Amino acid sequence: MQAPVMVMNMNTKRESGRKAQLANISAAKAVADIIRTTLGPRSMLKMILDASGGIVLTNDGNAILREIDVSHPAAKSMIELSRTQDEEVGDGTTSVIILAGELMSAAQPFMEKQLHPTVVVKAYAKALTDAVDAIDQIAFKVDTDNHDSMMNILQSCIGTKFTNRFGSILAELALDAVQCVAVDVGGDKKEIDVKKYAKIEKVPGGQIEDSKVLKGVMFQKDVVTPGKMKRLIRNPRILLLDCPLEYKKGESQTNVEIMKEEDWSQLLKMEEEWIENQCNMIAAFKPDLVVTEKGISDFAVHHFCKMGITAVRRLRKTDNNRIARAAGATIVHRCDEIKESDIGTKAGLFEVKKIGDEYYSFVVDCEEPKACSIVLRGASKDVLNEVERNLHDAMGVAKNVVQDPRLVPGGGAVEMAVSKALCDKAASIEGVEQWPYRTVGEAMEIIPRTLAQNCGVNVIRTITKLRAKHAEDAGSAEGSSSTWGINGETGEIECMKALGIWEPYAVKVQVIKTAAESAMMLLRIDDILSGMSHKQGGGAPRKPTGTQVDENAGDNVDSERQLAE
Repeated sequence: MQAPVMVMNMNTKRESGRKAQLANISAAKAVADIIRTTLGPRSMLKMILDASGGIVLTNDGNAILREIDVSHPAAKSMIELSRTQDEEVGDGTTSVIILAGELMSAAQPFMEKQLHPTVVVKAYAKALTDAVDAIDQIAFKVDTDNHDSMMNILQSCIGTKFTNRFGSILAELALDAVQCVAVDVGGDKKEIDVKKYAKIEKVPGGQIEDSKVLKGVMFQKDVVTPGKMKRLIRNPRILLLDCPLEYKKGESQTNVEIMKEEDWSQLLKMEEEWIENQCNMIAAFKPDLVVTEKGISDFAVHHFCKMGITAVRRLRKTDNNRIARAAGATIVHRCDEIKESDIGTKAGLFEVKKIGDEYYSFVVDCEEPKACSIVLRGASKDVLNEVERNLHDAMGVAKNVVQDPRLVPGGGAVEMAVSKALCDKAASIEGVEQWPYRTVGEAMEIIPRTLAQNCGVNVIRTITKLRAKHAEDAGSAEGSSSTWGINGETGEIECMKALGIWEPYAVKVQVIKTAAESAMMLLRIDDILSGMSHKQGGGAPRKPTGTQVDENAGDNVDSERQLAE
């Protein structure tokens, strides 16, 4: 008889078959349960102590999961979903996790009944296609130039957030910022790069009502020599550079052999002449403000003061790009390549203000600025961080609506309508696939159910009433059933059209697609291997890394052992 062959390392842990699938489902449910209470206007906040010892206070799904350290690979994959959702559309980070967790949980009975995962996945894929078709029928277009309707959409997004108590301020900020950075690229399409061109500047102090979107850019820098350079310039001519205005230093070490004393002064004179030449090239174009990403030597600063030119140095690349876009300037890489067209003349005012202990420079009152800074004021850093997260979500929603101006009703109405459409269609599907298909429809009800749960009402009674409402109006000519959902404030079922609660089509479709596709991927896993890294071969005990200190050694501590390897 042949002895069994050991293929894998002794320390490798392996879970396979049903055990792995059920472990994945449990992990997905655990992640969904963490943030289930943060959905809707009556949501709870989570307080998390992050790695650096700071406190995160938020009900934003992505911000919570980002701080949580998990070890299970399926749970890590679930956490990635909210990050993807946040980057892609900016909102719906909580919904996507709750829905994905419910879809995984719905598959558990089929796994226990030995139904093959491929059959379940096939049914899920079919249900996903039909769900998107059902949303397409409910969606309608909106006029993005209508200020009131855009404000309504943003208010329903912010309504579930911490900043809801501040009224419409955040919605106004998000809408102004998105409309500011929108650029027509032809063919009725707009390019909106909020990440690059709408910078959020958090300034502690003041009230939240003092927050505003600048018609230009602000950055945390003062002029190089405050006493000698102007801190207020009207209609400035702005020159942007990304080259240093100081003599080039050697890369690592430079040796110069000097035979005579005069050669040393000649060497210094050549450096000064080069800098003077650079300053004269710049002065020829009569700029009022010179901004560079690199350093400016004291000699160059002296020349600029004599010429009446204000200079700002060591500015971030991203801030320089925003000034270029707001003031109509072009960033120049070498002083001898400057052209008149590179000078920015669209800014109305440059000024330096002191806010708190810091100096901030403002390039504002620009004509058609295609970049902006959003100044947020607030009582504390924790409040400001939460306001920033909420504003990021609101800008994501505004951007989606401007790019794809289709809306669907909020308050769980869409999920209920999709659930009904899938359950109706399930009867026409042949074979075993019918049951997982129907289950997807039932899983969609988790969003209205969670909304009702967070309001503290009788969940079963409310959901039954909502289900009946959708079934009763289905045959009517108006087809108004799809707009009935749960009022997140009271927990009553109401018509979302009358309440004015709408959600962007892009966010809702992205939530359902991401959740269904991740559930399908996780259900197809039948083996989980976790073991040692390949560098530590064999079954040898792992060598300790990092600082080694013998607590019992007293004074006889080996200094070599205390050093990290």
